[in-house]
Amino acid sequence: MEPKRTNKDLLGKGVQRMAIALIFMFISPVIIHSAFKNQDHPLYIPILILGIIGAGFAIFMAFRGIRTIMESIFGKK
Repeated sequence: MEPKRTNKDLLGKGVQRMAIALIFMFISPVIIHSAFKNQDHPLYIPILILGIIGAGFAIFMAFRGIRTIMESIFGKK
């Protein structure tokens, strides 16, 4: 019986997803803060929605990245 090996291609994909999540984790709060600072601007609501969508995307990509990394290390169920 062979020991299981890490799938390096899948690991790279997981790390890439985590990097995208990290970028959105920094950008989204800045966008949300900018929207709240300029509440009387006519584009307040679209900018706020964009920031919230970006924050949700960051959370989604973080979970996908962690799941992909775990699949690369332990294999699929």
